[in-house]
Amino acid sequence: MSADPVGTTRPPSPLVPPQPLVRPVPPGGRAAWAAWAVGASVYLLAVVHRTSLGVAGLDAAARFGIGASALSTFAILQVLVYAAMQIPVGLLVDRQGARRVLLLGVLLMSTGQLAFAFATSFGPALASRAVLGCGDAMTFISVLRIAAHWFPAARNPLIAQLTGLVGVGGNLVTTVVLARALHEQGWTATFAAIALAGAGIFALVGLVLREGPGHDRRTRRSTPAPTTSVGRQIRDAWAEPGTRLGLWVHFTTAFPASAFGLLWGMPYLVEGQGMSRTAAGGMLTLLVVSNMAFALLFGRTVSRSPRSRMPLTLAVITATALCWAAALGWPGGRPPLWLLVVLITVMGSNGPASLVGLDYARSHNPAERLGTASGIANMGGFVGAVVTLLGIGVLLDTLAGADGTHSAEAYRWAFCWQYVPLAVGTAMILRLRRRAGH
Repeated sequence: MSADPVGTTRPPSPLVPPQPLVRPVPPGGRAAWAAWAVGASVYLLAVVHRTSLGVAGLDAAARFGIGASALSTFAILQVLVYAAMQIPVGLLVDRQGARRVLLLGVLLMSTGQLAFAFATSFGPALASRAVLGCGDAMTFISVLRIAAHWFPAARNPLIAQLTGLVGVGGNLVTTVVLARALHEQGWTATFAAIALAGAGIFALVGLVLREGPGHDRRTRRSTPAPTTSVGRQIRDAWAEPGTRLGLWVHFTTAFPASAFGLLWGMPYLVEGQGMSRTAAGGMLTLLVVSNMAFALLFGRTVSRSPRSRMPLTLAVITATALCWAAALGWPGGRPPLWLLVVLITVMGSNGPASLVGLDYARSHNPAERLGTASGIANMGGFVGAVVTLLGIGVLLDTLAGADGTHSAEAYRWAFCWQYVPLAVGTAMILRLRRRAGH
């Protein structure tokens, strides 16, 4: 007890416990859409960079003097780099902020693409694509982190699907604009122009983007940096069943369309099904259009009813498996055109369904490790794509004819490989769904 100035005693002041930090609910609105649009512009550029080689395969083979197997190394390396970078990128986003990571990503993509524009041999070209892949890996998770800061949680599934839709737009830019520019302007001018486009995007991010409400452009991050060690942060994210469920959802739903669109779709349709290149290109365009439609549908569905995530995931897996079973089981290995159309339309649901995996990771982890958890989940589909790309390639080489060509029967057996990662992924989803409360 202590005395006051008149000699009386007063009771000790009660201890007031520190008040917990209450983060405001993200407001959404025009400012949120503006911030997302700036981040999405980086992702659009990233997809143009990522898919640019897809329309230049024959030109690359002639320029570097390489065959089909060496050419496929570009695609596999880029996917491997992307997958390997997901956890480091997630940690960077959590600790340095999405804005800084986006700036670094644009710088790496532009540098890699500029080097690729002037490369004249296979080794330097391969190294430049690896650098580009590192930059590409930094974009999607960063955009999702910005969306989480600006939009209410219920809107995040829709924003994720819209971001994926922007990526599909980047694919269309590559197919329509870049292919024509490559034919008219040549290799160096076309790829150098894509690299220089990054300067404008870099300035846009640096001068305009705010990571969250109430933070100016110089703010390092919108949430406090994690105080735990890197190893502890990764372990905590992995220990959360929702993170692992997200990884396996992404793994199982994403890889069929990824492997088909990235490398094996055109050979399957042209060499295995006897289509012309023009007709096969139309089928791949159908894959893109279907992807766009399913992205809008799934985004609205999951935003309105989060409980729809697991039924939607299992429905996509089942439909994809059944359509491939019908196509591969068709007598002679050459299904009719209508069945191929159904198959490719259904595979358009694969990419949008894979984003459900990222929503699981987001909803089961606190804000300070959201980037790390998203990186773990986002790694799944790209690991699945590499496993599928390699498995189909090895089987096709084993089943190749004496002249090196592949019959419809060879493609039938090679594409059966997809059921291995499909079975593993489905088993893991069913095992983890109960632990994650789904």
